[in-house]
Amino acid sequence: MSVIVVGSINVDVTVVADRMAQAGETITGTALETGLGGKGANQAAAAARAGAATTMVGCVGSDAFADVALDGLREAGVDVAGVATVEGGTGIAHIRVAGGDNSIVVVPLANAALSVEQAHAAIDATDASALLLQLEVDQQVVLAAAERAHARGIRVVLDPAPAAPLPESIWQHVALVKPNEHEAGLLTGVEVTDAASAEQAARWFLDRGVDAAIVTLGKAGAVLVDADGARMLAGHVVDAVDSTAAGDTFSGYLAAALADGASLDEAARRAMAAAAISVTRVGATASIPSSAEVDAFLADA
Repeated sequence: MSVIVVGSINVDVTVVADRMAQAGETITGTALETGLGGKGANQAAAAARAGAATTMVGCVGSDAFADVALDGLREAGVDVAGVATVEGGTGIAHIRVAGGDNSIVVVPLANAALSVEQAHAAIDATDASALLLQLEVDQQVVLAAAERAHARGIRVVLDPAPAAPLPESIWQHVALVKPNEHEAGLLTGVEVTDAASAEQAARWFLDRGVDAAIVTLGKAGAVLVDADGARMLAGHVVDAVDSTAAGDTFSGYLAAALADGASLDEAARRAMAAAAISVTRVGATASIPSSAEVDAFLADA
């Protein structure tokens, strides 16, 4: 099984505190973590830890943070042959974590250099069965990558985060879309507050040519809709400390399982478990579990 990821690569600087500081307030933190991040890189790391042969396509800068990012990808088992080094700085995310919640400020830097040509070249050269996309890089790159992969018969999985409007033309190239409730609401115009409204939003995507949609609802679980109908995927009860990489862990595990030939329901089941484990740990890629850990978690569930 193999997955190609086109997207962002950042270095995360994470500060942990007992609570979020208010405007104009200074408080004392309890921990500081620096490591690989970015939605693209996180999802690539998750796919690799799930067992998929995974290639990352993106850009890093010509600074010390580039080594942090590349070493993090390699340590996760990701092939970095598709990563280009460009002038300037590597993307940075400043993350504040308190009580299991987080707030994030991203400075894209080198991620802005990812081009349609770079994405096309990587997709043309790959034998991957799944392409994983997010929205932290130039939207034109995302659109072009989806179209090229679809034309080559590669299954396109889109995690539409950060939330942003998208042209109608993209949906004919997407096999599976995985928004959270906020992203689903922005894209479809449906206010997602529960399972029923999540199903309504998911069907909006299917009406536009997407094969399947999974709308995640945080601790409440997720709603999956495809040609076989809608079903609710129950969440797992865990002691959450940091939700930074939960969505990315879900997406990476989902793509890896699908690339391995798993059914959509089984892929979603593994993705839900992996995401649940990730929120019990601090950090982005540092929180992503191994496939063996997911197996053990599901055995005890």
